[in-house]
Amino acid sequence: MEASGELPQFRLVLLHDSEGKVIALLPATSLLNLVSIWKETGRQLQPVRGDDALRYFSQEALKYPEGQAKLLSLKLLVAPECANFEQMELIEPHSGLSFSIVAEQLREGTVCNFSRTAEEIVAQQPAGDDVAQITRAVERFTALRVKQRLEDTLGLPSLSATMQKIIELRSDPEAGVSDLVPVVRLDPSLSAQVMSWAASPYYAAPGDVSSIDDAVIRVLGFDLVINMALGTAMGEMLKVPEDGPRGATPYWLQAVYNASFAEQLCRAMPETEDSPRPGLVYLASLLHNFGYLVLAHLFPPHFIMLSRYFEANPHFAFDTVEKQVLGVTREQIGSWLLDSWSLPKTVTTAIRHQNEADYQGEHSQYVKILFMANRLLRQQGLSDGPLEEVPEEMYAELGLKEPDVAKMLRRLMRNDDDIKELTALLGD
Repeated sequence: MEASGELPQFRLVLLHDSEGKVIALLPATSLLNLVSIWKETGRQLQPVRGDDALRYFSQEALKYPEGQAKLLSLKLLVAPECANFEQMELIEPHSGLSFSIVAEQLREGTVCNFSRTAEEIVAQQPAGDDVAQITRAVERFTALRVKQRLEDTLGLPSLSATMQKIIELRSDPEAGVSDLVPVVRLDPSLSAQVMSWAASPYYAAPGDVSSIDDAVIRVLGFDLVINMALGTAMGEMLKVPEDGPRGATPYWLQAVYNASFAEQLCRAMPETEDSPRPGLVYLASLLHNFGYLVLAHLFPPHFIMLSRYFEANPHFAFDTVEKQVLGVTREQIGSWLLDSWSLPKTVTTAIRHQNEADYQGEHSQYVKILFMANRLLRQQGLSDGPLEEVPEEMYAELGLKEPDVAKMLRRLMRNDDDIKELTALLGD
């Protein structure tokens, strides 16, 4: 049965538990609220893994009416919005399956209210700035009670003296390698890391790397050493969770790809007096997902549920899902914490607003570079999140041409093996 593009679209979601499979149907642009399903059914139904959904909905039989009818003979949970239409198109995001049905085919389904629109989720968010929203989430979802200083409440380890000095250097526009090399030399762990980075095939240093001076000055440079030192320090402080969304791109692989690509975009932009600094763009992109680690550290039981929500709603913006489940986003809590550690404002602003294509505030070019790099990498399966197009006007705003950017991305992807080796040195 051919689907019509003019029909209202409803999404198929495959859920399961020990009792068997269930199909949920809801508007294609709405979020599936698992908690509502659990309350309505009395069952702890969970979304299947993305690759399992792909295999299930790619069955040859589902291309034909008989197979589609058999699919709809499973237990159905139907959102009330389905009753508004005589005919509709059913779609499944993982497999691309699409077919049309008439309302009569859903007559055996159980109607229950489990869908939320993005507008409804945003409307329910309490008023207040980021700190107020983070505080409410901490008090609501943990046993912690907020102290006078919120950062004390989180129970995070303090930054080492070396990292505090490196942050000072990162924030000082006059600092250079002569200031950095003595700091690296005094920290054995950082020294070993710098030597291993310099020897990585990704940087293809000619000849042997014989000393810290050689590694910093000849191979890596001031910006890269500082940025990677900060990135690994944050990663060591907050471990990558083992119970994240199944099938997700590894944390550090996303970080390195985003940082490498964003820096290349920055360097390709026309130079002006207020051009973004490539080193700061690299750092912002390397830490763009840092709030993900903070959420996992701070809300362990709810983070597991958040992961299931991501799996059930692959088309939905992560920040909207996080607002629904926790009332705070990774961008809010990540940028706030990095700001409290005195990272440059350009970095924390870019991280906070990276999902806002129309952001026009301070440091907007940094924001748009992060937005563009991440969206284009998502299309290649190298970063997580729903697929979204980069607005055409954003290329013009950054002084870039779409074919040139596509060529840069292809060139970067040809270095995949070297990037993965560098990623292993960082954490994953």
